[in-house]
Amino acid sequence: MSQTDARPATLPDPRRWKALIFIGLAQLMVVLDATIVNIALPSAQRDLGISDGNRQWVITAYALAFGGLLLFGGRIADLWGRKRTFIVGLTGFALASALGGAAVNTAMLLGSRALQGVFGALLAPAALSLLAVTFTEAKERAKAFGIYGAIAGGGGAIGLILGGFLTEYMNWRWTFFVNIPFAVVAATGAVMVIREPAEGRNRNKLDVPGVLLVTTGLVSLVYGFTRAESNGWTAGSTLGLFAAAVVLLTAFAVVERTVKAPLLPLRVVLDRNRGGVYLSLGMAVIGMFGLFLFLTYYLQVVRGYSPVLTGVAFLPMVAGMITGSTQIGARLMTRVPARFLMAPGFLTASIGMFLLTHIGLDTSYPALILPGLILMGLGMGTAFMPAMSLATHGVQPRDAGVASAMVNTSQQVGGAIGTALLNTIAASATTTWLTSHAHALATAASPEAAKALQFQGMVHGFTTAIWVSFGILVAAATVAFTFINAGRPGATGAGTGSDAAKVDEVPVLVH
Repeated sequence: MSQTDARPATLPDPRRWKALIFIGLAQLMVVLDATIVNIALPSAQRDLGISDGNRQWVITAYALAFGGLLLFGGRIADLWGRKRTFIVGLTGFALASALGGAAVNTAMLLGSRALQGVFGALLAPAALSLLAVTFTEAKERAKAFGIYGAIAGGGGAIGLILGGFLTEYMNWRWTFFVNIPFAVVAATGAVMVIREPAEGRNRNKLDVPGVLLVTTGLVSLVYGFTRAESNGWTAGSTLGLFAAAVVLLTAFAVVERTVKAPLLPLRVVLDRNRGGVYLSLGMAVIGMFGLFLFLTYYLQVVRGYSPVLTGVAFLPMVAGMITGSTQIGARLMTRVPARFLMAPGFLTASIGMFLLTHIGLDTSYPALILPGLILMGLGMGTAFMPAMSLATHGVQPRDAGVASAMVNTSQQVGGAIGTALLNTIAASATTTWLTSHAHALATAASPEAAKALQFQGMVHGFTTAIWVSFGILVAAATVAFTFINAGRPGATGAGTGSDAAKVDEVPVLVH
């Protein structure tokens, strides 16, 4: 079986829309896995006897492997071929999921999660770069990225819903096993319908020093934020990990300037538009992951929602993301500059976040939470789609894999940072509130009254962290509007950046 199929650049692949189905299915599997296990974690912890100290590693093992190896995975896709890497990633992810579902102890479960992260780091950039080289006509590309953006944006919330159903009505193990049919269908479809342009390969030797430096640097960064959550921001271990991350990532930048075939060509990230996309997208994901985290705890612990009902409560956000991505972003992306979609999108999401800063012990879901979620979904969906398209355009074909990996890296690192940063802020605010109300707690008239005060402290911590998320989303909108200056398709002289002159190498949507 040939992994590439040369064809005239002017003729679109007749099977491209079928290919989108299987690319989107693989992406859905990856983003589902980022949240589906969260709801199942309490059940898995009880079943396998995982200690409270080790339970975080069920999430962290995946995040460390995925976030640390994404750039390596993107470069492998450029080297091996995107289709081959896509299929290998799907196969490995399915096998790792089967191992996790069959886990009989803590070590087996944590090992499977790390393996899922490794193969996810191969799969995610290969999927996005396949999309980038398959859809080259502006309007079709806008539609395809609209669908992909809706999947990428809404998949995390869908994971909460699916995780709730599987955990409540079947078994926590099915949150792993469910990946297997996804992977089998996507891999079969990839073999049958996906074709990759032959000219897009990058056969240069692998930049081994770059791989080692960026992988250890990103792992140190993500692990540093994870340790900050448990040990505190000023602990020696936390500061040491952050210092190591700075040193390693600085050394990586120096190496990439000097080696002949860099893992991450600096032209990819130093381009004004792509740099703006990576930064603003990472910041926005920090805020969004904070929302998932705190609203899930709020609905289940404070309001007493079941896992299934909690997942269903996020459905309007999913609907908003799909609408924003396919009906707003995709329709306007070929008509207006990307920053006029991304900045307003992030601002709309921030308004939804602002509404959610007003939650209380008895907040009405229809009156406050529902409109907040809808605005979050509409805003994120509108912004995500042009962001993903712009991040992979204007690059040389041989850089498509690593440019795609940077999108996933910004999201994964942003999510890890957001979870640790905002959880620490929430916990600190809750502790401060409970300390200041210690007398009221000690003299509460009944256990119910004391519990209500504890819940009030918890909600105070949540709203404090959501306020920070609101500020981060406003900052993301500012970055998008300031850095991104690419014009609408067809505009002349609208683009700047290191790759602006490469329009003969890749059909560009925004230039």
